[in-house]
Amino acid sequence: MEQLQIVDRVRTREATPWPELIDAIAEILTKHDGQAPDRHVHPVGLPGGTDGALLVMPSWIEGDVIGVKTVTYVPTNRGTDVPTINASFQLFDGHNGRLLAVIDGDELTARRTAAISALAARRLARPDGSRLLVMGTGQVAPNVARAYAASRDLTRIEVWGRDPDAAAATAAELASEGLPAIATDNPERAAAEADIVSCATGATSPIVRGDWLSPGTHLDLIGSFQHDMRESDDDAVVGASVFVDTMAGAVLSGDLAQPLQSGVLNEDDIQADLRDLLTARHTGRRNDAERTVFKSAGFALADLAAARLVTRSF
Repeated sequence: MEQLQIVDRVRTREATPWPELIDAIAEILTKHDGQAPDRHVHPVGLPGGTDGALLVMPSWIEGDVIGVKTVTYVPTNRGTDVPTINASFQLFDGHNGRLLAVIDGDELTARRTAAISALAARRLARPDGSRLLVMGTGQVAPNVARAYAASRDLTRIEVWGRDPDAAAATAAELASEGLPAIATDNPERAAAEADIVSCATGATSPIVRGDWLSPGTHLDLIGSFQHDMRESDDDAVVGASVFVDTMAGAVLSGDLAQPLQSGVLNEDDIQADLRDLLTARHTGRRNDAERTVFKSAGFALADLAAARLVTRSF
């Protein structure tokens, strides 16, 4: 019997280069009959009366592989050495159910999240869009810049964060890799000048406003996955063409759930999901002046696509 593989952060990163990872996610949505029940989100009480969450995300391709990701969200970790989100991914053989690998879920999540955004931008951002604003400084944020840079020619990457020192450090890290990255302390100006604005934070109130965005801007909302989390205001989504990674997950996030609840947005206003975009059931962006929004809450088949890619390195 083959030995169980324990795949750490470094091996996960090396086994999922950006072009291959982006293509793997596209492939699992268009060429495989993958199954992914709705994720389970369970509130978990934390010391001091705060609530965290436990997320369980199963998925499988019949006769191929079975996967499940477990995620803990502990907001009280913010500002400490322990991340607010910690995850593990288990991959099983789809023929006999044997456990094949336990993969670093944090790295897998950060990379597949960024890859989803870069994949959606192929259909939703202007083809000549070259100025990127990344809002956030956590594990996902620099990966967003890397994934976009692997997919299009970027002439400028600006990084904003609530902690200016963290923004400077993130920009310096990207610049050391040869990317045209600088930090900014003026998100309004940076958003107005950007072709793509990507938000990857744990914000519970808007950090980007619709009246900051220019015609033709593509807004990428990554961070929120619960009703009380939100990165954009109503104006950012109202009047824009709104797309989602999956309807089931995206409408649970505050960026859509709150405007849907207040009535300023209707579910009919959501144009299509990522599968629809990739299979041309929806053409995506229609013109250069159209303002587009992509709300990504993450989906289990993207994790499975990344895990399948990791196992090819065994």
